[in-house]
Amino acid sequence: MVLNLYDTMTRELREVFPMDENSVRFYGCGPTVYGPAHIGNFRTFVLQDVFRRVLETSGQQTFHVRNLTDVDDKTIRQSQEQGTKLKDFTEKWTARFQKDCELLNLLTPHAEPSAVGHIPEQISLIEKLIEGGKAYRANDGSVYFKVDAFPEYGRLSRLADREITTSNNVREISDEYDRGSAADFALWKARRPEDGDNFWESPWGEGRPGWHIECSAMSMKYLGESFDLHSGGVDLIFPHHENEIAQSEGVTGKTFARHWFHIAHLMVEGQKMSKSLRNLYTLEDLFGKGYKEQEVRYVLLSGSYRQPLNFTFDSMQASRKALSKLTDFAKKFGIEPSSSSTLETEFGPFYPVQEALLSDLNTPEALGRWFRLVREMGEARDRGEFDGNVEELEMLRKGFQATCDALGLIIKVKEEVVEEVPKEIHELAQNRWEAKLNKDWTAADQIRENLLQKGWAVKDSKDGFELAKA
Repeated sequence: MVLNLYDTMTRELREVFPMDENSVRFYGCGPTVYGPAHIGNFRTFVLQDVFRRVLETSGQQTFHVRNLTDVDDKTIRQSQEQGTKLKDFTEKWTARFQKDCELLNLLTPHAEPSAVGHIPEQISLIEKLIEGGKAYRANDGSVYFKVDAFPEYGRLSRLADREITTSNNVREISDEYDRGSAADFALWKARRPEDGDNFWESPWGEGRPGWHIECSAMSMKYLGESFDLHSGGVDLIFPHHENEIAQSEGVTGKTFARHWFHIAHLMVEGQKMSKSLRNLYTLEDLFGKGYKEQEVRYVLLSGSYRQPLNFTFDSMQASRKALSKLTDFAKKFGIEPSSSSTLETEFGPFYPVQEALLSDLNTPEALGRWFRLVREMGEARDRGEFDGNVEELEMLRKGFQATCDALGLIIKVKEEVVEEVPKEIHELAQNRWEAKLNKDWTAADQIRENLLQKGWAVKDSKDGFELAKA
């Protein structure tokens, strides 16, 4: 069974298969760890997780690499503002991200390299680009990629149809780039006063790597000079992925990634996410409103990855009802789904669901087919038309489990045991409530973060708060 998936580079559906006839090797651009990831970020990570799960439940082996960007303009600026060492700052947010991934039932990548941990690899790659005439050192010690030295620049984003400015006078010097610029971009950024102690030695002087070179160095180290698939949000197509291709192929002369898989934006209640609209929701925000992690995951995977998804609180309520129907079905047939890391591969009567997933990762069609089958089987049992012999029940159990595994949904048929809140946790939550009453928002936020790291989510009400396991 083969997954057919849309390829951004060729603009057509293509089979996903392992180049080495062993494992599908793929790279997903991970988070910049300068704060909590929001649900827009997690839409991408959830769909990448479904992609991997669909491959594995169809019998394919995978090797998944997802990076951590722990040095860039944002991480340096915010750690400096907080008077915190960059390492301590990014480790805190890395731990938060990994905890959120666990809550959303994301499979752990086979490798999760960090940019800071791979500075030598980045310097080596830059040296090769300079030797090959694809990059040059500027007067301040920064190093830039020479876009006009790579004639195929723009293939992925179709920039060939637009004007590309490559003048040395208009360079991209910031990680927080202007999307309208397609000028030479920074591979190495010379040390600046605002960087503080965040710099490394290089053949060009003290400085740090540019954002784009980080992903090329890490992906090539763990996956080789050519690998099967590269993924990220659509906002990364230009310039990040375009630059990755240029600098990687500029060194090797080989195809960097054979397949490009991009996930469309998330909107909230019909609006673009932004700080000004206060709709950059984190998992903690949603837990605070009483929603559960599987309800969030269900919503994030419910729409086609190729179309923007409109996140609404009505959709969160709908996901709760949908998961309740699946729970009722599992109880009716005596199925106890497992959350084991070993994924089931026998879909049996639920094969139509797998068929939809293998057709361009069509999650909305897959969910529609799943609920139709659940309804029909439930009605058949109510009419006494389901024999319920051991063999048939086992096929049903495996098929239901395989469907849960492919989508990463955990259906709990047993009532959750309410865990007693430890005294220490309750005291922390009470301190947070008092800080909030005193309008000490900084302290309240810090205590909330501390509680989350200890595995507890706090939900505020008009007259107090509630605690629940995160």
